[in-house]
Amino acid sequence: MPRTKKKTADRSRKSKDRGFLDDSGNDEMEDQDLPSDEAGRLKIKRNYEDLLGIRIEKLKGRILNREKINKSIDGIYFICFECKKVSHNLDEGIVEDPQTHLYLCNACAKEKGLKSATA
Repeated sequence: MPRTKKKTADRSRKSKDRGFLDDSGNDEMEDQDLPSDEAGRLKIKRNYEDLLGIRIEKLKGRILNREKINKSIDGIYFICFECKKVSHNLDEGIVEDPQTHLYLCNACAKEKGLKSATA
């Protein structure tokens, strides 16, 4: 009995996957001039903004994630209480408001008159 050819369903799935990757190609073009670790953090921040959506208002001023960059450096993703942007302590800096115990980026802390202290 002769063998039959396999169905082409796998090929159609691959073409869909390629289309998904091509959509994010524009973001990668913008990030090529950045160092690889900074470009990675920028990509993660965009993903957080997309995933959280309207919940950013509810989570403002809180830490989203902590990461260990190396033995002596910790990275912190947080949402700034003032500007409501997803930030990273190595890119924007981090300041904790001593009265409310909420987190701000350095730019917003300067406007508010707080001294910057990296965590």
